[in-house]
Amino acid sequence: MTGNGIPDEFLDGYARILEAAASTGRRLTRDEMLARRELGERAAEAGFGLRALIGAHLAAARAHWPVTASTRTASPRDDSGGGTGGSGASGSVDSVLAAVEQAVDAFAEGYERAQRLAVRQEVAARREFIDDLLYGRSDPGRLAERAERFGLRLSYEHAVAVAEGFVAYDEEDAVPRSVEQALISRFGDRSVLLTTKAGRLVCIAPGDQGEVLAYFAKQAFAATDGGRVAIGRPRPGVSGVVWSYEEALNVLDLADRLDMDGPVLHAADLLVYPVLTRDREAMTELVLSTLGPLEAARGGAEPLIETLSVYFEAGCVAAEAARRLSLSVRALTYRLERIHKLTGADPADPVHRYTLQTAVIGARLMDWPAKTF
Repeated sequence: MTGNGIPDEFLDGYARILEAAASTGRRLTRDEMLARRELGERAAEAGFGLRALIGAHLAAARAHWPVTASTRTASPRDDSGGGTGGSGASGSVDSVLAAVEQAVDAFAEGYERAQRLAVRQEVAARREFIDDLLYGRSDPGRLAERAERFGLRLSYEHAVAVAEGFVAYDEEDAVPRSVEQALISRFGDRSVLLTTKAGRLVCIAPGDQGEVLAYFAKQAFAATDGGRVAIGRPRPGVSGVVWSYEEALNVLDLADRLDMDGPVLHAADLLVYPVLTRDREAMTELVLSTLGPLEAARGGAEPLIETLSVYFEAGCVAAEAARRLSLSVRALTYRLERIHKLTGADPADPVHRYTLQTAVIGARLMDWPAKTF
C-alpha cells in the first residue's frame, strides 16, 4: 500500500520499467504498455481517483529512481558534455523521465477507457430501466429494486409530468440538461428522475411534492420556447408510475385534439373527457344524431362546429365569441340561428346547450366530420 492509500498492485512492474530505461535507454515495450493500460482499467473499476493514482506513480518514481553510475553524477541540467559521464548521464535521466511519461500516459488511457465504458453501461442501464418502468415491463419487485439505484422508492406515490416542444429531444440535448440543472439547483436531491422518452421530457417525482412538478413545468415551458406540459395524477407502486405517465400522454393528445391553450394541463382537471369518450358507440350516436344535420349546411358542418366550440369557450357571450372568430355579432347570431334550424337544438337554451356542447367535444375528440364513422 502506498502512502496515499493506493494498493501496490497498481504499480506492479513499474520499478523494473524505470530500471530498464535507465540502464538501456529503451522505451516501453508493447506488452508493458498493454499491462499499464490494464492496470489503469482495474484501478478505475476499483473506484480509485486518477489524481491519487498519478500521485502514487510520481512518488514511486522518486522512491525507486534507478541509481546507476550515470544517474549518481548526472543532473537534468548537465548538457554541456563535459565531466564524467556528462551526455550519457543526461541521456539516462531523459530516458527514465520518458519512461515515466509513457507509463503514466498508458495507465491514464486505460483508466479513462474504463470510465467511458462505465458511463456507457450506466447510460444503457438507465435507459433500459426507464423503458421498463414507463412501459410496465419486468417484474415489479425487481423493478422496484432497480429504481432505488436511480433515487426512486416505488412503494410511495409518484406523479409523472410530460413536456413536449416543437422538436424532439434526447437526454444529451441542451434543453433536458438545462431543465435538470434548474431542478437540482432549486430542490437538490429529492428522489426526482428526469429523462426523455419519444422525444418528450419526462419528470417523475414523489406524489406529495407537487411543487417539484410545477417547477419542472415552468422550466420546461421556458426551455422549449412555449411547449406544453401535462401532469398525471399521483399513484402508488410501479404500476402507478405507468398509470400517471399514460394519463399525462392522454392529456397531451386531448389538448391537441381540442386545441387547448393552457401551457400546463393537469389530468385531475380533465377527468370529464375520458368519461365522455369511454363509451365510444354512445358518443358516436350522440355526435351523428345531434350534429349530423349540420352537414347539409353550405360549406359543410366544420364551420358551424367551430362556431359552437368558440361560443361555448367564450361562456356563451356572443360579443366575445364573435371577436374570437373575427365575425360581427350579427354574423355570429345568424350562424347560431342556422344551427338551431338544422339541428332543432338552440345553443342559447340551457337545456339544449349541454347536449350540443357534449356533442361538439365528442366530434373534436373523434375528428368528425373529417373522419367518417
